Amino acid sequence: MVGALVVAGGDVVGRGWHARVGGPHAEAVALAEAGERACGATLYVTLEPCAHHGRTPPCADAVIAAGVRRVVACHGDPDPRVAGRGFARLRAAGIEVEVGELAERAVRLNWKFLVAAVERRPAVTLKWAMSLDGRIATARGESQWISGQEARRWALALREEHDATLVGVGTVLADDPRLDRRLALAAGPGRRVVLDRRLRTPPGARLFAAAGPLLVYAEPGAPEERRRALEAAGATVVELPEVAPAAVLADLYAREVRSVLVEGGGEALASFAAAAFFDQVRVACAPLLLGGRKAPGALGGEGLGELARVPRLDRLAVRRVGRDLVLSALREGCIARLLEAAAGAAEGAAAGAAEAAASRP
Repeated sequence: MVGALVVAGGDVVGRGWHARVGGPHAEAVALAEAGERACGATLYVTLEPCAHHGRTPPCADAVIAAGVRRVVACHGDPDPRVAGRGFARLRAAGIEVEVGELAERAVRLNWKFLVAAVERRPAVTLKWAMSLDGRIATARGESQWISGQEARRWALALREEHDATLVGVGTVLADDPRLDRRLALAAGPGRRVVLDRRLRTPPGARLFAAAGPLLVYAEPGAPEERRRALEAAGATVVELPEVAPAAVLADLYAREVRSVLVEGGGEALASFAAAAFFDQVRVACAPLLLGGRKAPGALGGEGLGELARVPRLDRLAVRRVGRDLVLSALREGCIARLLEAAAGAAEGAAAGAAEAAASRP
């Protein structure tokens, strides 16, 4: 989620944004549009230009080759492959570099990428729909549909903002979801993930009729015949010593998944919340009253008995989506930690440049 502008003589002469993984970076697109007008111009960019060969060549080299005079960036890139090296390379080439303008807004735009870079795990969003009294289903287990049509479309759009959508096997058995992308807002199908210790997922579930890779996480001792049936139906069964958030996220990260939407049910949501492996919460709250001692709440499990230990949220926002309210919040301190990491990358580059300058004869 990076954007760039090339400005010359007070006019925007080049615009670019990183549209997809593997595609040209924002700087390269903006410089290509600017052409020769980039020489002597200022480049504004939301993230430090990269300085390594990945899926694309280093953007810092492209900026230098274009003859850009000045670079204004919102914040540094804490990815260890960059971490100030982009700024250092620009300064070494004689380019003026300014860092810090609109840093928090840029971090909030790009939080999923930054969480993955800093925490070395996918960014996690917890999402659910509930009644006004906090129930995610009736006492008989009915949940389709608590939220209205507009909120359901909002929830489908969330899937396309994340690399993977995750549920527990209880949700598969109760709701038979597809977990697929249907709005064509993102390129290609996303991954679908099921936490299923004993491999209770039915091979005839709608998951197998929908597009996108399907990962089913199980534990040792799960019945071998069920494994074979699920693999024959098209799933990849991954055995972990324990199907717990830390292990699942580590495996997904190794598979280049950088963001995960946890859609439910209550046990899966509770496991990620209790382990503090989440960064954002998104909730559709419908004007319904379901009641009932047996009607499930959003978070199952045993719960945390002490207020001092419960996960806390900040930056709470509320908006209307159709008949429902959508609540959004970030894990307490999330943005502050990302800002600190991004600032550390930039400061390290500046300190390195000053030290190099002082050592010159």
